[in-house]
Amino acid sequence: MSKLRILQVNKLYSPWIGGIESIVKLVAEELKDRTDMQVLVCQPKGKGCKEEINGIPVTRAGSLGIFSSMPISFSLPFLVRKYSKNSDIIILHDPFPLGDLAVLLSGFRGKVIVWWHSDIIKQKKMLKLINPIIHGILKRADAIFTTTEGSLNGSAYLPQYREKCRFVPFGIDPEIYLNSPLTPILTEKLSDSERKKVLFVGRLIYYKGVGVLIEAFKKVNNAELFIVGTGSDEEQLKQDASALGDRVHFMGNLSDEDLKSAFADCDIFVLPSTAKSEAFGIVQLEAMVYGKPVINTDLKTSVPYVSLDGQTGITVKAGDVDDLADAINRLVSDDKLRSRYGENAAKRILSDFEKNMMMENVYNQCTKLMEE
Repeated sequence: MSKLRILQVNKLYSPWIGGIESIVKLVAEELKDRTDMQVLVCQPKGKGCKEEINGIPVTRAGSLGIFSSMPISFSLPFLVRKYSKNSDIIILHDPFPLGDLAVLLSGFRGKVIVWWHSDIIKQKKMLKLINPIIHGILKRADAIFTTTEGSLNGSAYLPQYREKCRFVPFGIDPEIYLNSPLTPILTEKLSDSERKKVLFVGRLIYYKGVGVLIEAFKKVNNAELFIVGTGSDEEQLKQDASALGDRVHFMGNLSDEDLKSAFADCDIFVLPSTAKSEAFGIVQLEAMVYGKPVINTDLKTSVPYVSLDGQTGITVKAGDVDDLADAINRLVSDDKLRSRYGENAAKRILSDFEKNMMMENVYNQCTKLMEE
């Protein structure tokens, strides 16, 4: 049997940093030896180009820039038509309305997998215009990938296409994390060595809930907060945190090596997201692989399905300052509880979120689809 010819279509690709982009890159690189893999994306802004990245042929369509979180590219539909002619399967990563339209107009007769990462949450006015396109691609899809039952049931779109949905939980490679050289990057910055280290990692934007976390921290004792990431809300968050003095540390963006050290060095990891734009939270896995308890929120997405309330951490009500503060204080003050949740978290990675399991799932779903 000849190799499956797979074309992944997404907004952007490495070195652009983002959760979806990391999944596109992981799938491309892990399956490149078993498939004929190509990637088609857009430039953030500028002329189109072709290149090879870690053995993956990547075509970037020219773009006028990013508007409402989407690149504006007039050439993408033509490139989808061109490259799909030599493909067995298109894996289209959504939300990406331009990509949806491009695939619908391409005339492609092969199999289409829509990898549904998240509903569109913020651009509500635009939704009225693009809803027909979204439903059009979901009707066209031969299969829809989503991470868990939570992301399916919490979506405004997927329940009516339930029979097409296939669960593909994300995964990471524990060896890469556990064999990485580590330094006590947070401990070195502690203002008081007796305090526990609470870590947040993510972009500093509206739905990440960092403002809620800072407010909650005003009610937390014996802990310091380490915030890794940058974003449009950064300056406002720094002003909000100024009252906490030396108990809050803004770390900016970290290298991969330093980021792993931060996960390994923290006592508690917090993902306080407040909107469904947070569809999964891969950072939870990165903390859990080091045996860290996680505090997450009860979003109607996959977030609370990753770290489980009462097993690997605590799930709190999204946007609830008091609930979040209580959860942090509980874990700060209870060494045995932190240890038990952390041990369970590390085990859960190996049983449910290991990279090879994810890749076998994706490959098997693709081959099965070709047999239907």
